[in-house]
Amino acid sequence: MRVITLEEHFANPEFLDGPGKRLKQQASSAGSPIAGLLDQLCDVGDTRIAAMDAAGIAVQVLSLTAPGTEQLEAADAIPAARQANAFLANAVARHPTRFAGFAALPTAAPEAAADVLERAAREHGFKGAVINGHVRGRYLDDRFFWPIFERAEALGVPIYLHPTPPPRPVIEASYGGFAPVVTEMLAGAGWGWHIETAVHAIRIILGGTFDRYPRLQLVIGHLGETLPFMLQRLDRMPRSMTKLDRRISAYLRENVHYTISGFNFLPAFLDLFLEVGVDRIMFSADHPYASMKEARAFLDRLPVSDADRQRIAHGNAERLLGM
Repeated sequence: MRVITLEEHFANPEFLDGPGKRLKQQASSAGSPIAGLLDQLCDVGDTRIAAMDAAGIAVQVLSLTAPGTEQLEAADAIPAARQANAFLANAVARHPTRFAGFAALPTAAPEAAADVLERAAREHGFKGAVINGHVRGRYLDDRFFWPIFERAEALGVPIYLHPTPPPRPVIEASYGGFAPVVTEMLAGAGWGWHIETAVHAIRIILGGTFDRYPRLQLVIGHLGETLPFMLQRLDRMPRSMTKLDRRISAYLRENVHYTISGFNFLPAFLDLFLEVGVDRIMFSADHPYASMKEARAFLDRLPVSDADRQRIAHGNAERLLGM
């Protein structure tokens, strides 16, 4: 069975000396739980491919790891995205049957970001782009960012909306008052950035983005960032209130795809499966933050038909990304 993974991360040296400097410091600290992470992030060659082979993964769609470029000023985001995309394009060119790419964008400069996306798709064959959450507290429902969505729709490529921590005032109000390490994890991968991504996706819908760009597709990870559980409840906001063309749940079923990406939790998977259907679910491991072998074992254990397993493993990604 061919297996494609869509939320798999890398880092280039310039990123780790710039916007990823804090990640580099954390991973280099004695006793850090993410010690050794940097080597895996920077490896886009034989060692990573050997680990993919051991886990039974054919292709990784690579994207620049969080925080990406979204917390940079526009003038700094443009060269950071250019460097990351050049690094990724080289990796894909060296291993075209094993790697594909999502472009990093200078999201703070939307017109430039749209041009970066088009060049990445046309010149390097990238399959879309990744955006790491809000842009210094500004969300993508703001029409300022819509040139990116307009170009993505025209190119027929998706935007992967990856989590980032909430804006600082939200962290202080909702997650503060604990030991710093607890606040950081609660606001981040332990809870907050999943909720943050769910809210962001809802904002994009409520902002009318998909009414303006009906063929646009988003991808979100971690089995839907809590959205499947609330999907029907969101329709308590009727169209008479939202002024949208469709119910909120319709956009979540028709304009969003979902990946597993490290959430190897069967009840959560079944909720997503029942709410959106198999054709919207794609496999991911979230390497190197989660185990490829454990993710593949979870895929093999899913209580679905062989045909549905094939869709999740590769068919849906091939259709969405033109692979």
